[in-house]
Amino acid sequence: MAFIVTSEFNGDTALMNLTGSLDASSASALSAEVNKAVVAKCQRLVLQVSSLDYMASAGLRVILFAKQKMGSQTDIYVVGAQETIKDTLERSGFDQAVIIMDSYDPAQV
Repeated sequence: MAFIVTSEFNGDTALMNLTGSLDASSASALSAEVNKAVVAKCQRLVLQVSSLDYMASAGLRVILFAKQKMGSQTDIYVVGAQETIKDTLERSGFDQAVIIMDSYDPAQV
């Protein structure tokens, strides 16, 4: 399935909806959206991944890039991840750098 990323910026928050398969051939699309969040000086990156079927190591590199470029004070949320995506994040140790949530409510964070 093709990868699609859509972004919405609201104040200091970037909300990105990811759909399909995030691999080496599609990671540049997510990276471009992350760059927009960096330029906008967002302090919160919310990755809505409930429609993401697959994430390769290239997707993990984009998340690492986001954390480095946006700064350690930036919170990165991975929301609605399927078990395979959660497993990838946990096995790679990324669950220590991001906040994994079933659902995201901006009023509660």
